[in-house]
Amino acid sequence: MASLKTRERILQASLALFNAQGLAAVSTHRIAAELGISPGNLHYHFNAKQLIVERLFRRFEERLELLNASAANVRAIDDLWLSLHLRFEAIDAYRFVYRDMAYLSGEYPPLGQRAQALTAQNLLAAKALCEALVAAGVIEATAEEAQMLALQIVFTTTCWLSFERLVPGRDALQQADPGLAAYYTLTLVSPYVSRESRAYLDFLRGKYLG
Repeated sequence: MASLKTRERILQASLALFNAQGLAAVSTHRIAAELGISPGNLHYHFNAKQLIVERLFRRFEERLELLNASAANVRAIDDLWLSLHLRFEAIDAYRFVYRDMAYLSGEYPPLGQRAQALTAQNLLAAKALCEALVAAGVIEATAEEAQMLALQIVFTTTCWLSFERLVPGRDALQQADPGLAAYYTLTLVSPYVSRESRAYLDFLRGKYLG
């Protein structure tokens, strides 16, 4: 039990450091120092930084896979809002993954391949989501428009943190706002939303831009 507790502490400390300082800047010695344990103790649980990164990446995968599995159940604008909000929260919780993707893919090629596979799953889920909204009469779009909308949603969620780093006056590593990001992504859907479903969009516009 104590071993499992130490292992989890290592993972949590590593996640916080990777998110705050960047994946490339954090060594196993830095993680050990943060926890107040010896490097040898850390290496007993994870004998390489790669194993820590892999375990955290798997947790990120699991969160997005759960969200992808529920995508086809979205039947209303507020459902879509919640789905996007939860996705951005997951991306923010493991923000080192997408933010440091170039380094991650170069340093750990198998994880880069898994990131590509995850993106393919995200695209399929977004397509199912848009098709479900069309079927429910929430948005009015052709099959081609729904497919392009799904691509735009995945593009936006994947590139969100890279864009945040380029916003003037924004600290490159500071925590972003998943709620605001979800609203901005929702505006991609706005031109297609049926008249009956626009009330929630108007509510969100007032909340974030009013």
